[in-house]
Amino acid sequence: MTQVQLQPGESQEQLLKRFRKLVTKSGILSIVRRKRWHISKSELRRIQKKKAIRRARRRMSKFSRE
Repeated sequence: MTQVQLQPGESQEQLLKRFRKLVTKSGILSIVRRKRWHISKSELRRIQKKKAIRRARRRMSKFSRE
């Protein structure tokens, strides 16, 4: 669990900004978004394979341009 303490002379906006930065660094939001709906393992593998193919195509197109 991510926690932040209000430091002396720190405004609420600065505290919130620091909290958001810690949450994004820890990756909590991406985990929550991923677990929001149940995805079967086979579906997850299919999605990951599709992403890998897309990344490979982008890399190949990048190298062909150079």
